Amino acid sequence: MVDPELILCLLPSIIALFLLSVLVRRRHRTRLNLPPGLSGWPFLGETIAYLRPYCATTVGRFMEQHVVRFGKIYRSNLFGEPTIVSADEGLNRFILQNEGRLFECSYPRSIGGILGKWSMLVLVGDMHRDMRTISLNFLNHGRLRTHLLKEVEKNTLLVLNSWRDRSTFSAQDEAKKFTFNLMAKHIMSLDPGKPETEQLKQEYVTFMKGVVSPPLNFPGTAYWKALRSRSTILRFIERKMEERIQRKKDSGEKGEEDDLLGWVLECSNLSTEQILDLILSLLFAGHETSSVAIALAIFFLEGCPTAIEQLREEHLDIARAKRESGETLLSWEDYKKMEFTQCVINETLRLGNVVRFLHRKALKNVRYKGYDIPCGWKVLPVISAVHLDPLVFEQPQHFNPWRWQLPHGTIIISNASRSRLMGRSLAPIGITLIWNPEVVPNGGAVCGFDDDGFIWCGK
Repeated sequence: MVDPELILCLLPSIIALFLLSVLVRRRHRTRLNLPPGLSGWPFLGETIAYLRPYCATTVGRFMEQHVVRFGKIYRSNLFGEPTIVSADEGLNRFILQNEGRLFECSYPRSIGGILGKWSMLVLVGDMHRDMRTISLNFLNHGRLRTHLLKEVEKNTLLVLNSWRDRSTFSAQDEAKKFTFNLMAKHIMSLDPGKPETEQLKQEYVTFMKGVVSPPLNFPGTAYWKALRSRSTILRFIERKMEERIQRKKDSGEKGEEDDLLGWVLECSNLSTEQILDLILSLLFAGHETSSVAIALAIFFLEGCPTAIEQLREEHLDIARAKRESGETLLSWEDYKKMEFTQCVINETLRLGNVVRFLHRKALKNVRYKGYDIPCGWKVLPVISAVHLDPLVFEQPQHFNPWRWQLPHGTIIISNASRSRLMGRSLAPIGITLIWNPEVVPNGGAVCGFDDDGFIWCGK
């Protein structure tokens, strides 16, 4: 038992040390020219207000108010850390161009806790490079041509056929179903509609709700449920690993599955824990970005009939050329020829802001436009603020795919997102097939938002 007298003796010293540390930090801060801003509440800072939901085509009230009050570069306290927030195009590019030298990826501990310490989203340096190389080697252009395209077309037709007898449907739910089935197939050879695939999907939905929720690890909270679902998902993946390893021992031959799990088991020296986190992080990354992009593209296109017409004309031209050459299936070269389709994708990513901001940390003391960014501080480049800045994009709230036909058009998110990998190929192909007249002869859907902000479509 702790002696109360000892506590009374130590308490003044502890308080004195705390006050001294506060004084030292304040004196150090006065020597720095930090951007203006607020610290918010103790511990919480301004995190709750910053994360308050808002429409994807806006920057939200928090950003609007802070930019008006403090400018495009300001300081805050977010996710429990002193933070520099940037809505400045120049600083955002500077941060991304100097990644690994002046800045590094640095997500909150709660993200690492739920995605895993070996997740590519939280890894930095050589380990991130090695994990990324493994994933990219698996998804090479040869595999894209021979495997991915066929599976994408097959799954697209499955989803589209399920729409025929339904007057309305959720574009978001259908896009998530489409991308999850594809990722599950190419990562672990899981077939759509099978009981184990559906069970994994349900666990994944619970897992995802926790990723975007406050990190409150108490029974009943979304974060607590997500941690339990994470354990269930990892056990599922590990069981698949053990089955394949045992089958190889019994037969002495590699299994028939041509997927990422098999590739990693055969071609890498990763530990079991590393493989589990890699598989989970790729399932998360490819699914989330692509499904949101596809749903938003459907919504934006419905409000722009001219874009739909040009998109369909582009696809018809390619389809006619394929028939004349005696071919039937679209190839990767065909997708690369769809220049206006790529403009639609770029505009969807810009206006929809699939990734709104990034988590970075300063590795050194940095000075930019007269402001100091102290070493160790978190830095949040807000991508959406640049994409919706009228000084950067003319009429930024207007869906205008033709802006990307200009040589000076740029989009930060194309280089900023670390998480797409396999998923980056799904959104373009999914959008292409959904609006391809050869796939959807009658084409078109009427889309809107319901009261909860979900995109729905009706024939």
